Amino acid sequence: MAAWAGVSPTSARPVYAGVGEVSIYVAAERHGTGIGRKLLAGLIAASEQAGYWTLVAQIFPENEASLALHAATDFLPVGTRRRLGRMTYGPLEGHWRDVVMLERRSPVTG
Repeated sequence: MAAWAGVSPTSARPVYAGVGEVSIYVAAERHGTGIGRKLLAGLIAASEQAGYWTLVAQIFPENEASLALHAATDFLPVGTRRRLGRMTYGPLEGHWRDVVMLERRSPVTG
């Protein structure tokens, strides 16, 4: 798989209807081709049509490419969540991870 993007509700509670968390993956061989920006832009447009007014992303601090991609599509940093996730695979298996939280408010929905 070359790349994918998705959005899911952040909560089932009605007060958070319209708030979604985005996920995006771009295979290493497709880095730098613009596919990530196209996918994220398409996801933003589709999410707005579906009624999402805020999108959030949680990214490992060292993932500079993903942070730059989200910044280029108007996501703003909210803060760093300390020791939020615990890796279940790879060389960091068992380690707690910080994540940078970003959000994007829609200028057309909400």
